[in-house]
Amino acid sequence: MYLRARESVVLNFNPFMAFNPDPKAEYNDQLVRATNMTVSALRFLKTLRAGFLEPEVFHLNPSKSDTQAFKRFIRFVPSSLSWFGAYMVNAYPLDMSQYFRLFNSTRLPKLNKDELFTDESKRHLLVLRNGNFYVFDVLDRDGNIVAPSEIQAHLKYIISDSSPVPAFPLACLTSENRDTWARLRQELLENGNKEALTKVDSAIFCLCLDDFPIKDLNHLSHTMLHGDGVNRWYDKSFNLILAKDGTAAVHFEHSWGDGVAVLRFQNEVFKDSTQSPVIAPLSQPAAVDSAAAVQKLSFKLNDALKEGITKAKQNFDATMKTLTLEAIQFEKGGKEFLKKQKLSPDAITQLAFQVAFLRQYGQTVATYESCSTAAFKHGRTETIRPASVHTKKCSEALVRNLPKHSAAELQQMIAECSKFHNQLTKEAAMGQGFDRHLYGLRHLAESKGIPLPDFYQDRAYAQINHNILSTSTLSSPAVNMGGFAPVVPDGFGVGYGVHDNWIGCNVSAYPARNVQEFLQCVYKSLEDIFNVLEGKLGSK
Repeated sequence: MYLRARESVVLNFNPFMAFNPDPKAEYNDQLVRATNMTVSALRFLKTLRAGFLEPEVFHLNPSKSDTQAFKRFIRFVPSSLSWFGAYMVNAYPLDMSQYFRLFNSTRLPKLNKDELFTDESKRHLLVLRNGNFYVFDVLDRDGNIVAPSEIQAHLKYIISDSSPVPAFPLACLTSENRDTWARLRQELLENGNKEALTKVDSAIFCLCLDDFPIKDLNHLSHTMLHGDGVNRWYDKSFNLILAKDGTAAVHFEHSWGDGVAVLRFQNEVFKDSTQSPVIAPLSQPAAVDSAAAVQKLSFKLNDALKEGITKAKQNFDATMKTLTLEAIQFEKGGKEFLKKQKLSPDAITQLAFQVAFLRQYGQTVATYESCSTAAFKHGRTETIRPASVHTKKCSEALVRNLPKHSAAELQQMIAECSKFHNQLTKEAAMGQGFDRHLYGLRHLAESKGIPLPDFYQDRAYAQINHNILSTSTLSSPAVNMGGFAPVVPDGFGVGYGVHDNWIGCNVSAYPARNVQEFLQCVYKSLEDIFNVLEGKLGSK
């Protein structure tokens, strides 16, 4: 699905997740944090490849299975039987087959269908600054991490390089239509750039050092979701981005994996870099010859390539101008209050989006919520469909018929929405959703040359797949916020997180929709729902 798509990966597919700042303010210096996070990322890589990374497990009964005693016991059970031991205590190991693509990986543009490329033998890091490309080894010949003070010295050398942005910044090409980029990449290869491109593609990951600080949440979202098109390699499995003030985020390409794998990586990197930093603010870089160790990549460009880059940058700038991103925080309650009411925090937030859209536009529309199917081998995602007859009934009661319903009636409707949403979530996680099955059948028909069944040509099928509300949630102590663009021109991209005592929303849209007004409606909807639950709203 991802690799055949011909649209640009920027906005259409790649999301971002921003890190919280380091709790120790002085460690948020760009050079210090870039060094610490790079080393933590390499520690994660080594732990993963050595087979020592703790498995991802879904605990249905954490008091029995998420304990040191159980972990010690299961460690000695042969792997052919360990799944049964876990099953006996209601613990379900999750698929981790995506993880190897985190490192040394890139999506390569090809005509009609892209390819994923991974070369685990390479030991260098790719660093982008001002649209210039630098590489240096971060692992030695034995696979050990290079001394942190040396990594610090090399990064300092790159930061102090005063080279301007190239007149033809190559990275813009990764933001192009995939077929256009595939042709231009072929041109690059034929023009003597194979070695430089291989260095980019096989690098452990891409570290992007920006030379400006982050002003506010909206600036953070724009910077990490798309930036200026010059200082990112959007095809890399992930870009670790650090602004001048040490604000950090991961921007990732979506075809190789999902948010669950990236979030695990972010959690480990945040924890390790903040609790066990390898360098301190006063640490001195090693006295090494960075000029010899760091290679600045240069690319040979002919007129066709220069024209392609110029056009790519123009297209990029024109598209980014049309995107609006806004964030709000609802601070009148969160997970704690909702759980006391025996309600699903996710269900209530999704209900608020339904109420908000009805309030703003007077209708209910196709809504998408992503759900991991990692309980299955090679599982990716399934769709939860949050818009239901229950949410429609409740939304109409809250928006159009509030005086007609008592608080008890409204509370009952909200409880029904929560119960049904929980059921949908369980079905999706257990592979009982319908979206992926229908996609699979459609793909089979197309691949076998069978005429497309009438079902797929029905207006209703087209409408349910035109997801005007595209939503996704991930919450973690490491992540400050995340975001992505709408999946249709007249849609909203809604990233949200439900925290103990507040709910955060980061929403994007193109000119067809008004983000500020939608967020005002979301805030009002959450307020109304919380007031109903507290008995403050509804006819007496």
